[in-house]
Amino acid sequence: MHELSIATAIVERAGELALAEGAEAVAAVTVRVGELSGVVPDALDFAFEVARQGTALDGARLVVEHVTAQAYCGPCQEPFAVGMPPFFWCPRCDRPSQELRCGRELEIVAVEPGPPG
Repeated sequence: MHELSIATAIVERAGELALAEGAEAVAAVTVRVGELSGVVPDALDFAFEVARQGTALDGARLVVEHVTAQAYCGPCQEPFAVGMPPFFWCPRCDRPSQELRCGRELEIVAVEPGPPG
């Protein structure tokens, strides 16, 4: 389960960010997870609960923002959802897309400080 190593990295980085802002604890971490990132959100949530134990994030919530995968069709000049499994053909003109606009994200977007210990 690679989600455990991802959760561990999130805990470590969120702890560093909180410490840099002078916070001793973290109440919540918000992450953006793209549909094509290869991360299973439920598994990440479970792994986060394990990884946070004994850290500044002990008791912190993991908030996951899901990002739908979208490609862009140059001829139509329109984005379109690629779905799962991904299908990169434009539904309007039936041509393949060469540009994935979003859906591979895996990033921390917010760290909410917790109450002082």
